[in-house]
Amino acid sequence: MVRYPSFVSLDRFVDVERLRSFDGFIAERIRAHIASGQDSFFLNQHRMDDENPYQPGVREIWLSRLIDGTPYNYLDLDRPEVWEPSPASREFAPLMDFLATLPFASTARMIIIYDNDENAVPAHRDHLERDVCNEFIWMRTNFRKRFYMLNPDTGEKLYVDSQTAWFDTVNQFHGAEASEELTFSIRVDGVFSDKLRHHIPFPAEDRSSAPALWTQSMARTHVVG
Repeated sequence: MVRYPSFVSLDRFVDVERLRSFDGFIAERIRAHIASGQDSFFLNQHRMDDENPYQPGVREIWLSRLIDGTPYNYLDLDRPEVWEPSPASREFAPLMDFLATLPFASTARMIIIYDNDENAVPAHRDHLERDVCNEFIWMRTNFRKRFYMLNPDTGEKLYVDSQTAWFDTVNQFHGAEASEELTFSIRVDGVFSDKLRHHIPFPAEDRSSAPALWTQSMARTHVVG
């Protein structure tokens, strides 16, 4: 049985020192966006507690956008053929150059999620399709954003302690704590490179559980080794 909460750090596949180097650059660009007040809100549809807000106040900067005429479907977030760079991507050109080095065969949705107003992201799931495994890298340039996976049966929170992460977004809830500081993270969805996929034990069923299965297989290898 796959155990939760869990996540996989992808730090060994990413140039984390280069990622950290963008901390001030991204913060500066975000503050310019805050001043404009035009960014869209993060939407929290599949909340663990329906009493929590659907729109908690956290905002997003879209570095890619759907190609004109493509109807929105959340499950298309990892289909490169329906995405293209957004106007905002030009403001973040050095970051975009870095994202192009990540272990993807091709990329699709790319967003920055940020908050500067002490808003939490309530525990939620991204979607409910257990046979859909989204391939993505969640990353941050600093550790101010306290991001966690949650076991709803026990209330146990497992906080991400790495610069990057991949996790099951369907079978477990996840969220972020409120902060008095500006916090942000970046998420890139797409198709992992063959080199990265080679490490992943994709299950025949419940494919969304692949990150959790990978976490357990690495733990067993470590114990046996």
